[in-house]
Amino acid sequence: MQLHQLKPKNANADKRARVGRGGKRGTTAGKGTKGQKSRSGHRIRPAMREYIQRLPKLRGYANKPMELPAAILTLPMLGKIKASPVTLASIVAAGYAKRGQPVKVLANGELKKPVTLAGISVSKSAQKAIETAGGKVQ
Repeated sequence: MQLHQLKPKNANADKRARVGRGGKRGTTAGKGTKGQKSRSGHRIRPAMREYIQRLPKLRGYANKPMELPAAILTLPMLGKIKASPVTLASIVAAGYAKRGQPVKVLANGELKKPVTLAGISVSKSAQKAIETAGGKVQ
């Protein structure tokens, strides 16, 4: 195949008028006068840039925490969980926290039965209360 043998894919398609190259269109070449749209190579700014400019620049907007805040468990909530030992998975199954959310046990209320905790952060006063009820914190 030679270059002179190539044919356009769709020969019947209308060709776009190439304005501004002499001929009958005159000075403005059918683009009107002045303004951004009359310039060569004009490009309207995308709307996304407008949204980006409206975002707050200061006061730590970019430094928002990525992780979920810790779910707080009280001692009576611990008493209701039937799993032994109590782990993150059993807390999520009980509906007290979301999957992947950190959990902290605080000493609000009373614990009436011994509970064993594994892999969960506990406040000092909650640890004391758990140990006095006969439980363990691992």
